[in-house]
Amino acid sequence: MFSGIIETLGEVVAVAPEDGALRLSLATGFADLALGESVAVNGVCLTVVRHDPGGGADFFVSPETLARTSLGAAGVGTVLNLERAVTLSTRLSGHLVQGHVDGVARLSEAVDDGGSRRLTLSLPGALRAFCVEKGSIALDGVSLTLNHVGPADAEERFPVGITIIPHTWTHTNLQHAGVGAPINVEVDVLAKYVERLCHAYLTPSNA
Repeated sequence: MFSGIIETLGEVVAVAPEDGALRLSLATGFADLALGESVAVNGVCLTVVRHDPGGGADFFVSPETLARTSLGAAGVGTVLNLERAVTLSTRLSGHLVQGHVDGVARLSEAVDDGGSRRLTLSLPGALRAFCVEKGSIALDGVSLTLNHVGPADAEERFPVGITIIPHTWTHTNLQHAGVGAPINVEVDVLAKYVERLCHAYLTPSNA
């Protein structure tokens, strides 16, 4: 479990294909990683399969994860957001983030907004039921607040608006995203459970 508060940026130092999967080698800066530990890498919960005291670590990326996230596009030199799992004594400064990506957004626009950045992104239409104005969302693992949720278009995608403060902009890799860039999206898990429970009560068998 994570909170969406990015701890540091890690750089990809090697990418090795493995039978449809990938092994990502990162310079994490974390000297005390443990084998089997979970780390959110651009919002994706991955397991440490190798580490060294200098902060280097390898992560195995399964075919399922490659199909659902943007990690397949990561190459040597790519900078990724990193967050270690929360503990029972950690302040939950963001929101509950599982590291289970629900889809990939595309950045449509990024403009200056009084020192902050105002981003517009296009999300898959299937996620719209879980997005509400002033609700939480994780973009590449960053806990953010939705300022606007628009209607779906003919391609069954919908726009959302996000404001990113200067601190978040300079301390995450969102600053490097260009128009059209793929961004991992995780909607609020609590919203997914509520929708599932409500759907069960609205089926004809429960009428």
